[in-house]
Amino acid sequence: MSDIHPTAIVDENASVGADVKIGPYCVVGRNVSLGDGVELLSHVVVEGHTSIGPRTKIFPFAVIGHQPQDLKYKGEPSRLEIGSDNLIREHVTMNPGTEGGGMVTRVGNHNAFLTGAHVGHDCIIGDHVVFSNAVLLAGHCLISDYVILGGGVAVHQFTRIGAHAFVGGASAIENDVIPYGMALGNRAHLAGLNVIGLRRRGFSRDEIHALRGAYKMLFAEEKTLRERLEQVAETYKDVNAVQEIVAFIKGDTNRSLCTPRHEAA
Repeated sequence: MSDIHPTAIVDENASVGADVKIGPYCVVGRNVSLGDGVELLSHVVVEGHTSIGPRTKIFPFAVIGHQPQDLKYKGEPSRLEIGSDNLIREHVTMNPGTEGGGMVTRVGNHNAFLTGAHVGHDCIIGDHVVFSNAVLLAGHCLISDYVILGGGVAVHQFTRIGAHAFVGGASAIENDVIPYGMALGNRAHLAGLNVIGLRRRGFSRDEIHALRGAYKMLFAEEKTLRERLEQVAETYKDVNAVQEIVAFIKGDTNRSLCTPRHEAA
């Protein structure tokens, strides 16, 4: 049975699962679906065609699912899909998709969005991602699993950040960050691998050694980036983590690649 505070406004057409808690002064729109065990603490607004997965907890003054901040948006019934077990702290905003971006913004499972973070329209976010305070994610971005974004990071629209990457606080990301990479600065440059994160997540010594070798080869000053990429792909053809980096760089993108400062290819 759900627990809805008498001051909350929940549209009669909204779908509310079992054991949902909706606190004081929350607003839940007619096209919203709240999964089992979702908790809205107080003063939370959930609107639009928005679904929120089980056990997600949302803190006061978060605004979830209101129309995207895109001047081309004309009221199309685009969606915001949020998975299970997410933590969404105070003043977080998340926008649905647009016609120009596939009509959906999708957030995975077990993510943490800390105070003041923003998820723009048409973004795709994986699982186990951390947005620290005041992270700003523009539209059409792809954030893969286990990415950590430090406080105040701003990410340019259409940018991709690969799995297990780390972005230092106050960085401005305008180019794609490879899986397992560490990016720092404004404008950000690649500053090595996220070795601490890899160790914490149980990557073996051999896997980390291979990634380090591939990184040095990929961003050496000799040859072109394309030639070095093919060399990495062949040298480490049996290392899945390295092949993820190769596939990422070869993938479809609207942005350049974030590279170390010496990289000129």
